[in-house]
Amino acid sequence: MLKLAALMLLLPAVVFAADGTALLKEIDRNLTPESYESYRKLINIEPNGAKREYTMFTVKKGLDRVASLFLAPASENGRSTLRLGENMWLYVPGVGKPIRITSLQSVVGGVFNNADILQLDYAAEYDVSAVDEKDGDYVLRLKAKTRTVAYDKLVITADKAGKLPKKIECMTQDGMLIKTLYFKEVKDFGGGIVRPSVIETDSPLYRGYKSVMIFAKIKKREFKDEVFTMGFMSRMAELR
Repeated sequence: MLKLAALMLLLPAVVFAADGTALLKEIDRNLTPESYESYRKLINIEPNGAKREYTMFTVKKGLDRVASLFLAPASENGRSTLRLGENMWLYVPGVGKPIRITSLQSVVGGVFNNADILQLDYAAEYDVSAVDEKDGDYVLRLKAKTRTVAYDKLVITADKAGKLPKKIECMTQDGMLIKTLYFKEVKDFGGGIVRPSVIETDSPLYRGYKSVMIFAKIKKREFKDEVFTMGFMSRMAELR
């Protein structure tokens, strides 16, 4: 009887967590199809106003396979990155074998790290610990599933109607803010994809610095498993 009473006390929390998981998966699908290609520009802005821009072609398959090809500037053309779950590699033409990189490093400098640039589905890396409503928005509190994830905690503020993020705060295990991602300028990309076209980020750890990611094209596309292998990193341009 006591066990049954304890179970009844836990039930609302279990149901609530399940609803939060469903909501997070819906936010993931609203941001991108499970498998897609995209073109985007990354801009790093320094405190003195100096800018550095990169153009990338990116493909994704399933929840946790992402690859990108640098198109510009000319000095970066042909470089590619690959992410399989928490494992990441960088291929540099003429260097030979791809080299391992980490989620907290950044292949382009600036405030975005490799985990931001090669973003997986949030539901693949995080569990939902709580969902609240505030000022007409959902507020989802996420906890990393493993210690290898770039940020231990996320707080996602999402538009209640469109179920799209407005802001994501990235934190350490102790709750220290590492950076904030701001999702702006919702755009219809066609094919049923309507989502923010601009992501800006800043960090209290890099005061005065800002990085911006601008999406130009996103469309559904299926890929062979071969695309997401180290052996294909030198052939990424064949996909365009």
